[in-house]
Amino acid sequence: MKLKIVMSVLALFVFAGVTGLAADQDKKTTHKKTRTLTGCLAKSDDANEYNLTTGKGGTWEVKSDSVDLAPHVGHTVAVTGVVSNAAMHGMKEDAKDEAKEHGMDKKATEHGHLTATAVKMVSDSCKK
Repeated sequence: MKLKIVMSVLALFVFAGVTGLAADQDKKTTHKKTRTLTGCLAKSDDANEYNLTTGKGGTWEVKSDSVDLAPHVGHTVAVTGVVSNAAMHGMKEDAKDEAKEHGMDKKATEHGHLTATAVKMVSDSCKK
């Protein structure tokens, strides 16, 4: 009898652990604090700020104190960095997705702010 109780409790803990792990893996990309985005880098009108347009049409305002982005203007790059207000960004993108499901603003693309911590050139030109 004790063995059945111990095995039941053990099975419950294993199930709970697997469920929690699956939930973490399902976390939406738009909710992550650190992201790597690939796209075309352009200079912004603001000093020390750049615009990154992703392949899906998303636009990001990118800045950095630690990475020199200027040499990569006009290149396709992979930029890794920290999303400003990641939780709020995720909720905003969820709202856009919900609106799309109901026929509103179907062409809305992701937009956000990123502080770059690393940049890697993918191509010396941008695909149009």
